[in-house]
Amino acid sequence: TGVLRTPRRLILKAKASSLTSMANSATSLTTEFGIVSRFYSNNAMGLYKKLKGKATLFNNPQSLAEAIIKNLPASEMIDSCSTIKGFINVKLSPDWIAMSVQKMLVDGVEAWAPRLPVKRAVVDFSSPNIAKEMHVGHLRSTIIGDTIARMLEFSNVEVLRRNHVGDWGTQFGMLIEFLFEKFPSGEVPSDQAIGDLETFYKASKQRFDSDPAFKEKAQQAVVSLQAGEEKYRKAWAHICEISRKGFERVYERLGVHLEEKGESFYNPYIPRALELLDGQGLIKESEGARVIFIEGKKIPLIVVKRDGGYNYASTDLTALWYRLNEEKADWIIYVTDVGQRDHFEMFFTAARKAGWLPAENDKYPKVSHVGFGLVLGEDKKRFRTRSTETVKLVDLLDEAKTKCKDVLVERGKAAEWTEEELDKTAEAVGYGAVKYADLKNNRSTNYIFSFDQMLDDRGNTAVYLLYAHARICSIIRKSGKDVEELKKSGKIVLAHADERVLGFHLLQFPEVVEEACTTLLPNTLCEYLYNLSEDFTRFYTNCQVVGSAEETSRLLLCEATAVVMRKCFYLLGITPVYKI
Repeated sequence: TGVLRTPRRLILKAKASSLTSMANSATSLTTEFGIVSRFYSNNAMGLYKKLKGKATLFNNPQSLAEAIIKNLPASEMIDSCSTIKGFINVKLSPDWIAMSVQKMLVDGVEAWAPRLPVKRAVVDFSSPNIAKEMHVGHLRSTIIGDTIARMLEFSNVEVLRRNHVGDWGTQFGMLIEFLFEKFPSGEVPSDQAIGDLETFYKASKQRFDSDPAFKEKAQQAVVSLQAGEEKYRKAWAHICEISRKGFERVYERLGVHLEEKGESFYNPYIPRALELLDGQGLIKESEGARVIFIEGKKIPLIVVKRDGGYNYASTDLTALWYRLNEEKADWIIYVTDVGQRDHFEMFFTAARKAGWLPAENDKYPKVSHVGFGLVLGEDKKRFRTRSTETVKLVDLLDEAKTKCKDVLVERGKAAEWTEEELDKTAEAVGYGAVKYADLKNNRSTNYIFSFDQMLDDRGNTAVYLLYAHARICSIIRKSGKDVEELKKSGKIVLAHADERVLGFHLLQFPEVVEEACTTLLPNTLCEYLYNLSEDFTRFYTNCQVVGSAEETSRLLLCEATAVVMRKCFYLLGITPVYKI
């Protein structure tokens, strides 16, 4: 079987002579005069090397390529084949591309969803700490994790969206004890009585560090909490609930849904998980702690501290065991900053040594650490306020919306739109701009946070893309035609070169989603979306739509572009706008 591929996904399998079963499927996408529905294959080159010196009918790669073409069966996908110096050129049929795009319009874009070899995945993302505000550092984990979850869900994978919040540990002793000092009964009249929870946390930490008597009480409070004493559990639950309300303000703005399963959820399972690891001889005593030695690492993985307490490693190993054995996940994806790479490598290795995971990284069930870089200010230092405080995420999002609304008012939209339309558009564009500015970058790199750049309506920004979508919708509205009726009665014809470029780009959508899922790189989808918008602009510039002889076909092509753009927006967690 000779295989013709785009760089991303299988496009065509064409049976040729039995000789081609010996060939490598080294293929590539080539462009010629801007027409990208053309492929080449170098199979004949590799095959000829295997046949050289043997008694065959083929004197060179060119003659072999000609024989392969001659033996290709007829296919509606192929317009023509040719060969130059042993390279086989295959041009896809414009009619087949048009038919495929039109079928998507009728069946829905979900018909293009890729099929992955995964039934259930856990995506562990966001994961803020209780009693602390979500800051700009949580932005990347939340946005990237949500997009990965959306892409997997579109690909028919059942996704368990997990918020592994930091809701357990020694810090709760000082918080609870500080709370009891303010409210000896443990009854807090309202959330506001505590004030800003992060300020409350800092005050309790300062007291813990400076007052030995308070520190001793706080340590005893941890013991009481872990023993399940009602007064302490109630205070802990109240602090957690206040934090959740703060987190929800952010998630609501971002349109992100998660199910919380924090550190406290896994705490009862830790002894059993460690018992399993110990039973395999993996846990050793070292300087008073219990550890797992990892080959190639100077420092072992500590699973029980010297004081007998548990830590991140013990919780993470237990959570992994639970997700594999109780939740039956095929793929577990952790979205955190790149600084935690060593930790994940170590506990993944420990799990492989225990036989919880296959020895091969590419076998299922498998785990992946999705690391991301820092958010920097325009001074290229870690993004902070002028007072050097970490920027609160909810304030950042609100500022994006406000700046976007100001621009819309400057453009006179307040006189044309209702207040609700103005507000909704400012939200969609403002929040979308923040998300896209993050997602368009390779996640492993740092990126500079700049409102001026992300709210620019030129170049590779959400604003530009949302405006492009709104423009397509405007073209369809101005035609006065019912697109749903056109889908039933009309036909797409790709006669112009720019129509073919656009049609073929639309056809690549499922392979792009598949690649983004496989590599866990959302910027792949952003690149596709931006290039799609550019291809549409070129098509619209060179091909009259409304009032042309080809109006029906071109309106359908406009609609197909809008449908795919909307699905891209959805996968990126961005709300489309329909007028601007």
